[in-house]
Amino acid sequence: MIDAWTLAAVIIMALVALSLVSFSLMVASSETAVSRVTRASLNNRILEVQTDDSIGHLAKAKQIDKIHKVQRLIVDRYATAGSCAFLRITCNVFDGVLVAAIAMTLCSPLWGALVAGAVFALAVAVLSVMLRPHSTEDSKPVDVMLHYARIVSLAVALTPFSKTGEERKARRRAGAGDLSDDEELEKIQRDQGRAMVDRLVESSDFDPEVGEMLRNVLTLSETLTREIMVPRTDMICVDSSSTLEQFLQLCSRSGYSRIPMIGDDVDDLKGMVYLKDAVRAMAFNPGARKRKVTSIRREPMLVPESKPVDDLFHQMQRTRQHVAMVVDEYGGIAGLVTIEDALEQIVGELDDEHDRIQHSKPEKIGKGKWRMPARTPIAELEDIFEVDIDEDDVDTVYGLLTKLLGRVPLVGMHAVTRGLKLTASDTAGRRKQVSMVVVEPDGLDSDSEEGRFDDNETEDEAKDTEQNDR
Repeated sequence: MIDAWTLAAVIIMALVALSLVSFSLMVASSETAVSRVTRASLNNRILEVQTDDSIGHLAKAKQIDKIHKVQRLIVDRYATAGSCAFLRITCNVFDGVLVAAIAMTLCSPLWGALVAGAVFALAVAVLSVMLRPHSTEDSKPVDVMLHYARIVSLAVALTPFSKTGEERKARRRAGAGDLSDDEELEKIQRDQGRAMVDRLVESSDFDPEVGEMLRNVLTLSETLTREIMVPRTDMICVDSSSTLEQFLQLCSRSGYSRIPMIGDDVDDLKGMVYLKDAVRAMAFNPGARKRKVTSIRREPMLVPESKPVDDLFHQMQRTRQHVAMVVDEYGGIAGLVTIEDALEQIVGELDDEHDRIQHSKPEKIGKGKWRMPARTPIAELEDIFEVDIDEDDVDTVYGLLTKLLGRVPLVGMHAVTRGLKLTASDTAGRRKQVSMVVVEPDGLDSDSEEGRFDDNETEDEAKDTEQNDR
C-alpha cells in the first residue's frame, strides 16, 4: 500500500517530467528557428512595430526589446543552437531518470524501471524530432524566436561552454573565405534546396528535364556574367562611320540583329545599333541608305563581368534590354551578353529553325575537298592533307582561319596558308558563329599567297569590306 508521502513524491516527479517534456519541445522548436532567422527579417520586424499605430508606446518598447534580445542570440547562431540542443538532450535524459524513479517508487523491479525510463526518454526524443519539421515555426521562425526568447536566453546562460566550439567554427569560416553570418545561412539554405530538388528528381513520376532546370536555377547566383558572355574576340562590331546600307549587309552576313557600334577599337564603344531601327529608317525612304549608323544609335547597357547571372537576368527584365555590354575591372569591353544567354543557363541551348547541327567529324565532299567542323584540331587537318601548319597559338581550324583573317570570320570569307584554302561555309547556334570550314588545295604558291583575299576583289577593296564589316 502506497502511503501519502510516496504518492505525493510520485505526483511531483510526474509533473516535473511533463514540464521537462514541454520544455524539451519548446527548445527543439527554437533550435530549428534560430538557424532560419536573419538580421534582415528582424530589422523589418522592428520597422513594422515602429510604424504600427494600433500598438501603444509601452507595448512597442516591449516588443522592440524582445527583438533586440533575439538579435543578440543570433550573433552566435551556432552557439545558440548548440545550447538548445544540449538542453533538449538533457531534458530527455532527466525524463528517463524520473520515469525510472517513479517506476521504482511504485515497487517495480530494477530492470522494469530501467526499461520504462529508456522507452520514455526515446519516445520524447522521437516526438521532438517528428514535431519540429512539421510545426508552424518553419514558416514563421521570427515569431517562434520572439515567443521563446527568454527560454533560449536561459539555455544560452546555462551552457557557456557552447561558445568554445563556436570560436573554432568562426576560425574555420574565416580561413574558408570570411563569410558573414547571413551569407553562410544563405549558403546552407541553397544546399538544402539542392538536396530537396535531388529528392524530387529521384521520384519516379517527376520529369528529369524539369529537375535539371530546377538545379540550374539554384546555380544562377553562383554563375558570373563572364562565364556566359560572348568574348570580345568573337564579337561582330560595326564602325561608327558605316552607312545604314553597309550595316544592313553586315546583319545579313552575320545573322545578328543587335550589333555594337565602335570607334577606333572595341573599347571605344559608341552605342548599340538595331536592325529593326535600320529597316524602319529605310523602309519608306530609300535615300536613308547613305545615312550614318550614328543616326539610329542607342545607349548601351553596361554590366560588370562579375555580376551574378540571376541579378543580370532580373536587371535586363526591369530595363527591357535584350543585350548588354560586359565591362571588365579596368573599364574595358570584355564581351557581350544577351538575355537568351541567361535563359540558356536554365533551359539549355536554344536553337531556332535557322540553326544547323554541326557534323561531328570531317566529311569529304569532293576530290581533295573536305568540310570540317570549326572545332576540328589542326593536327587532324595536318594528317588529312599531309602538311605542317606549324601554328602554336591556335588549336582549331576556326582559330587558324580567324588568325589568318585578323578578325572574326563570316560566311564566305577565306584565307590561304601552306597551299590550303580555308573558307567559312556555314553557321550554327544562336550566336551564328561559323560552324563549318571547307578546306581544299589552293594550287598556288603558299609563300606568296598566304592569307590572300578573294580573287574577284582587290586588296584595297577587301580592306574596305573589312572596315565596313567591323
